[in-house]
Order: sequence, then C-alpha cells, then structure tokens
Amino acid sequence: MKKPNVIMLVILLMAPVTSWANGLDVYGTFLTQKKNSHIQIADCGDGTPCGTVVWISPDSLEEGMTAETAVNKAGKKVLGLTILEGFDARKKDWRGGKIYDPEADKTYKSIIKRLDDGALQVKGCIAFFCQTQVWTQVIEQSNNETE
Repeated sequence: MKKPNVIMLVILLMAPVTSWANGLDVYGTFLTQKKNSHIQIADCGDGTPCGTVVWISPDSLEEGMTAETAVNKAGKKVLGLTILEGFDARKKDWRGGKIYDPEADKTYKSIIKRLDDGALQVKGCIAFFCQTQVWTQVIEQSNNETE
C-alpha cells in the first residue's frame, strides 16, 4: 500500500486558504464603506461574482421611505438591485466588471478583491482613475443580528 503524498495533502488542505489569500474568494455579505447598505456577493451562475443590495440602512433613507420603497434616479427599486457584475478572474483579483452607483445613477468599470483581513476592496474606475473603497464582511450572529 502506498503512503499518501504529504506534500499533495498539504496543498489540498491549503486550497481554500490560498483562494482567500489571492483575492479571488470575494463571496459573502459586505457592509459598504458609507455603512448605508449590505451587498451580498454570490455566483452569477457562470462562476463569476455578482453583488446585490440586500439591506439598506433606515438612517440613509429620505423621510417617508422604507428599504422596500427606495428607488434610484431611474425609478428602479434599490433593494435587490444588482450593482456588481461582469468580472473576469485574474491571478489576484476580479477585473473587467462594472459597479453601479444607485445614488448617482452611474456605472463604472470595477476591480474587486478580498484583502488578507477578510474585507473586500472595491474600485470604481473611469479610464485609469479609480476610487477605492473597503467594505467589511457582515458576520451573522446567532440571534439574527449582524455585525
């Protein structure tokens, strides 16, 4: 009977850590830098990430509005809106995608990647000029609260 290859076993055990460390594991729910919404990033169905608005802070809404009635300038409901899509995997990040800003009703080129601390780095770009935000991961609590 052959002994298992220890090096291969270590590589297999490190695979999930490596994908996080190289920035490609961007999936999860994140609090935006402005702390006004949660974006859930999941597979679009084709192996690439899509980000959808799943929570809007009541403090960020105009008087009389709720998360369910909030709309962008184009009149589309913000809750459930896909704001990140169209990415291609690179060695250390996802590029070639788009990010939509519902407040400004504008779409920008985007680059996303997971940072070593678990946060998500999100860049919105016009040509070579990019603005970078860092979104923190939302951790679900056992009593249905989020961090």
